[in-house]
Amino acid sequence: MPAPVVTRFAPSPTGHLHLGHARSAWEGWHAAREAGGRFLLRLEDIDRGRCRPGFDAAIREDLAWLGLGWDGAVRRQSEHLSDYRAALDRLDAAGLLYPCFCTRRDIHAAGGAPQGELGAPYPGTCRRLGAAERAERLAAAPDCALRLDVGAAVGRAGRPGWDEGGRPATFDPALLGDIVLARKEFPASYHLAVTVDDAVQGVTLVTRGEDLFAATAIHRLLQELLGLPAPRYRHHPLLTDASGRRLAKRDRAATIRSLREAGRSPAEVLTLAGCEAR
Repeated sequence: MPAPVVTRFAPSPTGHLHLGHARSAWEGWHAAREAGGRFLLRLEDIDRGRCRPGFDAAIREDLAWLGLGWDGAVRRQSEHLSDYRAALDRLDAAGLLYPCFCTRRDIHAAGGAPQGELGAPYPGTCRRLGAAERAERLAAAPDCALRLDVGAAVGRAGRPGWDEGGRPATFDPALLGDIVLARKEFPASYHLAVTVDDAVQGVTLVTRGEDLFAATAIHRLLQELLGLPAPRYRHHPLLTDASGRRLAKRDRAATIRSLREAGRSPAEVLTLAGCEAR
């Protein structure tokens, strides 16, 4: 018997939801409801500097107004830091993590690293440090970032593919470089937290924007390394503005709240977000 469909919507409470969020939430909600499954809400609130309690409440209010009700309690990442620490400890014990002392300026100044979908891949500067120099730097800067040695990780787990909407998909995680899994201000990066959360919550289908397609290679790699189940994935097209740029909070995209205040109905907002029954 196939596993029940469990999807999720996982926004960060750093601002009001916009049409792109409505599309993403609807994709997960629709997939779950169509299959008689469960739709979960998770708040990615580890970034204490940008997250605000008011946006937490606003997210739930907007989803309820749109008719996108969720099942069960809301999971807040800030309440589960021990889960991420345990995953980091396992990866560290396997010799797959190393401390990184580079600043963003150091990385960009390294040169030779091509720009990828997720930015410039890390050139591996600190991975090549000798044991003595690494220990010396750790003593001086214990709050450094922790990176995954992707080459070593691939050597152990291979390059796992995934089910993309019923078809096989792959992407080489090495193209993304040695990604950060934790740093002082973020006890777990997006990549680590989302991988652990999906497993803990029993998510069987991840619906999200196509901009995260490449990142799925890292998430699948982490799942294999940590012995976690592999969900299916469905990456949907992004909503864009008239100039072709994706809708984003930083660009002041029209919010669900502003559309509500302008007199739009939930059905009209969902239509604007491209949420039409299939």
